[in-house]
Amino acid sequence: MNRINRYPLPFFHPLGRGLMKIIDDLGAAAIFLSIAVVNIFRRKQLREIMQQVYYIGARSSSIVMLIGLFTGMVLGLQLYHTLTKVGSAGFLGSVIALSLIRELGPVLTAIMITARAGSAMTAEIGILRISEQIDALYTMRIDPLRYLISPRMAAAIVSFPLLTAFFDLVGIMGGYLTGVVLLGADKGSYINRIHTYVDIVDIRGGFIKSLVFAVLVATTCCYHGYFTHLRTDSYGAKSVSVSTTSAVVTSCVMILISDYVVTSFLM
Repeated sequence: MNRINRYPLPFFHPLGRGLMKIIDDLGAAAIFLSIAVVNIFRRKQLREIMQQVYYIGARSSSIVMLIGLFTGMVLGLQLYHTLTKVGSAGFLGSVIALSLIRELGPVLTAIMITARAGSAMTAEIGILRISEQIDALYTMRIDPLRYLISPRMAAAIVSFPLLTAFFDLVGIMGGYLTGVVLLGADKGSYINRIHTYVDIVDIRGGFIKSLVFAVLVATTCCYHGYFTHLRTDSYGAKSVSVSTTSAVVTSCVMILISDYVVTSFLM
């Protein structure tokens, strides 16, 4: 009887431990992010930031534009037949543009950068951690957060909006290629509807989302790599692979959750 009174609901214990771990990780990630952002402005590190902009942004541009092109082409193909059924084919350009600028552009760009650059960031920092090179930076009185994390954070904030803009532009061109060139939609109507219905508020909302995604992805990937050595489910080289997988999955989930949250505030 005493045992039952002491542990009335034992099946809640794992749930409580999991919830406390999530809260603890969120708090640690928030502190991690704040220190990294502050360190961006404490020391001139333009060279390091430009190197990361090249790696995160420039080297991801080809895959982002390729995905943007085919996303626009698929939208043009699907929406043309759908709008034709309801007699609204003239709105093809505006629907494609708004779909890309408001939602698909920021979200798909962030996911593609996460898959390519985010996973690499986690693996690189994780290897530095398990090989004790980050500890060596401490011994040389070099702040690892300022040296490793802050440039990547700044580069992500710069790269995500630029790549989102490229994605949107190429996607609209892809929709034009499918809808106008291949399916015969009116060229003037396609372009004019974009000018008429796409407002600066839509463009601003897409860039706000890309900035939010940049902070979330950079923080999540760098955090998982930086604290690879503290994982309890693996160690050594395996911990790097587990951290990389966890960082990519968590980043994608956070992108979709934050997309809903930001959209609810912007609507």
